[in-house]
Amino acid sequence: MFSILQPTVADQRDGRPMLMWSMPEGTRAISTGVVGGGINPCRWVVNVRVEYEYHRDPVEHLTGLAADWHLAGPGTGLLTAARLKDFTTGTDGDAECVTTVGLTHPVYAAAPDHSAEWAPGTINTVCWVPVGLSDAALVNTVVTATEAKTQAMIDAGIAGTGTPSDAIVVCCPQDGDEPYGGPRSQWGQRLANAVYQATFAGSVQWLRKAQ
Repeated sequence: MFSILQPTVADQRDGRPMLMWSMPEGTRAISTGVVGGGINPCRWVVNVRVEYEYHRDPVEHLTGLAADWHLAGPGTGLLTAARLKDFTTGTDGDAECVTTVGLTHPVYAAAPDHSAEWAPGTINTVCWVPVGLSDAALVNTVVTATEAKTQAMIDAGIAGTGTPSDAIVVCCPQDGDEPYGGPRSQWGQRLANAVYQATFAGSVQWLRKAQ
């Protein structure tokens, strides 16, 4: 099967790796990225490794990297301190997911303790659904993917629902108006399966290397 989400591994100016995706013409995405967040047309996605003590302007950093690599048009960018070359993947049908998993700071979303400082440990999730989705369905895919991510973390034995800095991008063709993205819709279910596979594999891998 041809993979839309096979990333290119590149180097930043400081030698740290980054993952890049060039998306097909006519792609749009919903993103929580610091650059290109929201629902927008999307020609590229970057997932950039940063140091744990990160003090740069993230917008300037990501837009500069996009210019360095001649990534034209609108796109979205993510940051992480996870080992990017350890990215893991999942597929179901033509729905795809690539995750980079860092679990230094897992938390429960509704935990009462807010004293922990933000740190870029981060699970970043980049997804592709091969049908055009309505705005509502795109929003719903974020919920579905997040639920699948949390299910995978629980099954891997992680005490948390995510990290404080997790980010997600779901891409799809612009043409089409599929109304549903929930876990029992056709494409929501396939997306959930792909996210679960990638997140579970990444979590197990991270735990093994952390020992």
